[in-house]
Amino acid sequence: MSQARSYTLERDDLDPEVVTINMGPSHPSTHGVLRLVLRLDGERVTKCTPDIGYLHRGMEKIAENKTYNQFVPYTDRLDYLAPLSNNVGYILAVEKAMGLTLPPRGQAIRVICCEMTRISAHLLWLGTHALDLGAGTVFFHTFRDREPLYYLMEWLTGARLTTSYTRVGGQSHDIPEGWTAELKRFVDYFPPMVDEYEELLTRNRIWMDRTQNVGVITKSMAIEYGVTGPPARAAGLDFDIRKAFPYCGYEQYDFEIPIGSVGDVYDRYLVRLEEMRQSVRILDQALKTLPGGPINVDDGKVFLPGKKKVLTSMEELIHQFMLVTEGFLCPPGEVFHSTEVPKGELGFYVISTGGKSPYRLRIRSPSFNNLATLPLLCEGGLVADVIANIGSLDPVLGEVDR
Repeated sequence: MSQARSYTLERDDLDPEVVTINMGPSHPSTHGVLRLVLRLDGERVTKCTPDIGYLHRGMEKIAENKTYNQFVPYTDRLDYLAPLSNNVGYILAVEKAMGLTLPPRGQAIRVICCEMTRISAHLLWLGTHALDLGAGTVFFHTFRDREPLYYLMEWLTGARLTTSYTRVGGQSHDIPEGWTAELKRFVDYFPPMVDEYEELLTRNRIWMDRTQNVGVITKSMAIEYGVTGPPARAAGLDFDIRKAFPYCGYEQYDFEIPIGSVGDVYDRYLVRLEEMRQSVRILDQALKTLPGGPINVDDGKVFLPGKKKVLTSMEELIHQFMLVTEGFLCPPGEVFHSTEVPKGELGFYVISTGGKSPYRLRIRSPSFNNLATLPLLCEGGLVADVIANIGSLDPVLGEVDR
């Protein structure tokens, strides 16, 4: 937990116009328990000091006391707007340590889950970001279109938010009957909705004035601070894990990576809009080429036996009991694996000493690095631009603090 600091509302002895105020940690436009200590000269921000740690839960330490599969629900609570992506990112790191490769159908299902999550997370970002800047109509449009995705996620995983769908070696179960047809309806429905968002915002004079040339992140700044995801690509950095280091068969899909030129709030908006279009493109290809066959690895020492076997065989019942209660052993070694989640590069560094739990687990969360640029973006600008900058970075404090 973050230690209390002695920041108070105080005026400068030499200049009565200079004042220090707190924005957050309960301010709605900080998008979570983020506290900013702002030093203001009138409406101008002269110093911005982020104060994080209000949502620290010791997740990395918890991982050392859980079996590998038992830690999956904790990944739901990192970026809690993209739980399926977090599940996949963590499990891929463990599977890399185990030397496991999923069958083609299992990989395709993971791609579908990740791209659905990307659209859902970007829709929530767009609606709340627009609302922060006064465009209330967009909020209702984006939340209308998120609902079909949450319906599909609940149908697939049994939960809308904390999905915990992925397992080491596969998924908890296959796609239910009729689910792909419902997803195809969404894929056909959604592209005109993105055009609708653009009609509301992209050439809107107020929107352009509030976002253009505000909060510029240069390419060199993005590299220096380890910025990834849409903020980095908006700055002109052509880097996406799905293209640079493909996983789950992403190399089989045809899609483009949108790149900005200015790196301001407006560019970050345009990049995320185009990412939604590209995610729909990937979903359409995945549905058309979805292979049959198994979704999980055929390794009884890692993955649970089928329900029918458990109900008819004492050996399988004992085996299931041992896997659930004791887990499996991971070979000694250390691995790092990263994936492209809606916020950027999410990485997991796992050290195993051969036990049922990681000796050490380190999470490389994209929101932490992206948020580190906030003082540079805010200082010298207006108080109103602080709101625009925070929204354009799209941080989630669950993965910043962990």
